[in-house]
Amino acid sequence: MKRIVIPFLAAAMLLFAGCCNKQQAPKNVILIVGDGMGVAQVYASVVAEKGDNSAFLRFPYSGFSRTYSLNKYRTDSSAGGTALTTGEKVENYHVNWAPDSTRYNTIFDDAIAAGKSTGFVVVSDCMDATPASTYGHVPYRKMYDTLTVQLAQCQHSVMVGGGYKYFLPENRKDSLAPLDTLTARGYTVVRTLEELTAFDGDKVVGLLYDGDPLTEPERGDVLRPASMKAIEMLSRNPKGFTMMIEGSQIDWACHNNDSAYLRAELADFELMLHAVLDWAEKDGNTLVVVTADHETGGLTLPSGDIEEGINNFRFHWGSHTGCMVPVFAYGPGAERFSGIQQNTDIPRKIRALMGW
Repeated sequence: MKRIVIPFLAAAMLLFAGCCNKQQAPKNVILIVGDGMGVAQVYASVVAEKGDNSAFLRFPYSGFSRTYSLNKYRTDSSAGGTALTTGEKVENYHVNWAPDSTRYNTIFDDAIAAGKSTGFVVVSDCMDATPASTYGHVPYRKMYDTLTVQLAQCQHSVMVGGGYKYFLPENRKDSLAPLDTLTARGYTVVRTLEELTAFDGDKVVGLLYDGDPLTEPERGDVLRPASMKAIEMLSRNPKGFTMMIEGSQIDWACHNNDSAYLRAELADFELMLHAVLDWAEKDGNTLVVVTADHETGGLTLPSGDIEEGINNFRFHWGSHTGCMVPVFAYGPGAERFSGIQQNTDIPRKIRALMGW
């Protein structure tokens, strides 16, 4: 066999190339969930924003996610949220909870272990399935008494949504006071967006509504400023942060087959996306991943007017469907999120990028 000798210079160049090809880990991760947001919902938003104005067109990489749960063709939001935060498929209605009662760790647990700050901002109550998947472990998603206690004991620095009434002893079967737990652990509980945006501490829970937040347009511009306040707070950590933002009521609009409601929620989602991407572009070290837990409503767009930004909506169903949902990515490692993937691949790819 002939011996092959690689000159020293060539070997050095190969070594240098190998070092350069190593993926740099992002400092921050922002996972954004458009609950119930399928391809038709995204394209309706693109059209409504007159094409080039849509934030969705700013993402350099896109793909699809397969959303079925461990036991159903059509996932619910708790199994869908669990897949996106843990990398594991679970049965419908379970939150980070396996059939054998194993409690799955999340990418937020990993971030905290790495010294990063964590949090979430949603326009549902804070115990709804998707936000609960960032901190909770329950075999049934409606176990609000348990979830409020778990929220009060978790390590997130910022938590914003609705559901204040579920924390009050008079509305609970166990008569506990999770708000007292939060206060004892150094959190400030605020009740309005104005209080939230003016807050200057390190740990805050924004329970901005007694129950679920108002719908759009009655709610107003809440998701964008609340998300940017959370980013402002979390980014103070020199080790970085991991957070979730959810456009929760895209799903509710589609459950209701309400086109006006959906238009308003998508417009609100666009405002938040533009603001987050503007911040991520300036930061230069933040991975932004946008996806959905499932599609809702079986939405199609049989006609419309692109120049006028008009869509004609046709819903075919009042619940979730089994359709794949889109994935969009921006920032360090974004190219890994293209193609058709399992919903569970998304947190696994985040873990691989971060070295967790």
